[in-house]
Amino acid sequence: MKSVRHAADLAEIERRLATLTPDTRPGWGRMSASGMVCHLTDAFDAVLGHRPSSYRSTRMERTVVRLLALSLPVPWPKGIPTVAEVDQERGGTAPGEFNADMDRLRAALHDFVTRLPRESFSHPIFGPLSKAEWGRWGYRHVDHHLRQFGL
Repeated sequence: MKSVRHAADLAEIERRLATLTPDTRPGWGRMSASGMVCHLTDAFDAVLGHRPSSYRSTRMERTVVRLLALSLPVPWPKGIPTVAEVDQERGGTAPGEFNADMDRLRAALHDFVTRLPRESFSHPIFGPLSKAEWGRWGYRHVDHHLRQFGL
């Protein structure tokens, strides 16, 4: 399974991110390319403890949804709701200058990869994850949004 812990998979994500422009249009959803960049940065920052995030996990999300989202080799569905702290319309970081936002995303991604695992990390929906699960989540989350923009 693909993971940001694997050098080739991380390089693939970085290549795909490099093709994103502020004018890239989404195939679905309301996010702009700039909003997506800030959303991903906020998500990495939240699980690293750099940004507050509410923990709203249910038993079903910590078990069944987690298993499906991190283990099945199928794309995540469109329109999955997120917590307010990483939603650019409800409390997430507002987009600024695109290149600076991209630099922050790259830094957050690399911080995430190099700091795994930490026992204090907890996903707001899936709960505590193993090092392998965090790597898989990191890849799947970025991949989901890059696919949203046709990348």
